Amino acid sequence: MNFSSIKIFFALLFLVSCSSFGQNDSIPDFDSLDLRYREDQFYFNVTYNILQNAPLSVSQNSFSAGVATGFLRDFPINTSRTVAIAPGLGFSFSNYKQNLIVDDTSGERTYALIPSDVIFDRNKFALYTVDLPIELRWRTSTPESHKFWRIYAGVKFSYLLYTESKYVDANKAITVNNNPDFNKFQYGAYLTAGYNSWNIYAFYGMSKLLSKSIDASGNGFNTLNVGLMFYIL
Repeated sequence: MNFSSIKIFFALLFLVSCSSFGQNDSIPDFDSLDLRYREDQFYFNVTYNILQNAPLSVSQNSFSAGVATGFLRDFPINTSRTVAIAPGLGFSFSNYKQNLIVDDTSGERTYALIPSDVIFDRNKFALYTVDLPIELRWRTSTPESHKFWRIYAGVKFSYLLYTESKYVDANKAITVNNNPDFNKFQYGAYLTAGYNSWNIYAFYGMSKLLSKSIDASGNGFNTLNVGLMFYIL
C-alpha cells in the first residue's frame, strides 16, 4: 500500500466516523427515552413575607421569611406533555416580624401596637400549615432534557396546625401559642415562572389570617409572599 492509498484509506475512515457520529447525535435512542415522563414532583421555596391590609397601622420592622416544601403529582394532559395538572401535599412555615403585641395574660386575647419609644428585642407571629396546592402547568420540556422554561399557575389551600406569637423586651416576655383568632383554613393564588432550577414565586393570600377584626377598620391581614421556587424530579 503506497502513501497515496494510505491517505485515501484514512480519509474514508474519517468520513465514515463523522457520518456515524452525526447519525448517533441526530437520532435519539428512543428505546432509552421515557416518553411518559413526569416533571417537577418535589418542590422547595423560600419567601419574603409581606403583610397586606394590616389593622391598627401595623407595620413590619424586620425581614420576615418563610419556607415550604412538598410533593406534586404531575399529570400531563397533552400528547407532547408540555401542559399538565399537578395536585400536591406540602408543609409551610411563615414568620411575620411586626409591631403588634398579642397578649392573653388577662384571660382574653388583646392586641396593641408597641409604643414607638419602647425598645424591644423581638416581636413576631409564626404560622405552621399543611398545604394542598394544585397547579396548571405549561413548560417547554422534552424527554431528552430537564432544562426548560416553565410557567405554573396555582391555588393553595392550607390548614393551620400551630401558631406562635412572641414578644420580648428587657422587662418581659409574652408568648401566645395556638391563638384561635387565626383562621384555621386559608387559601390563595400563586404563580411560578423561570428556567431550569431558578424560578420566581409569588403567592397572594385571598383569605384573612385573623378570623376577627381587632380594630374598627375590619382588616385582618392578607399576605403577599415573594421569593424563589426550586423543583426536583
